[in-house]
Amino acid sequence: MTKKSFESSLKELEQIVEQLETGDLPLERSLELFEQGVTLSRDCQKRLDEAERKVELLLKNNDGTFAKVTLEEDDDEGF
Repeated sequence: MTKKSFESSLKELEQIVEQLETGDLPLERSLELFEQGVTLSRDCQKRLDEAERKVELLLKNNDGTFAKVTLEEDDDEGF
């Protein structure tokens, strides 16, 4: 089984939230969706934590301090 991308997991989580917010679902279906949402949320948070650790490692100087990096907006890139 291939792992979903962060983006597809987040989109699925948003769809689940929308369904749950309608309040028109039977209890059993609501519980199923809630369980799926919790699983997706935990997976997304884990991936964000991993990405944060990678960024910290990339920015850490040899002496253990962090380099200050200024991120500039690039309109051509859409950031």
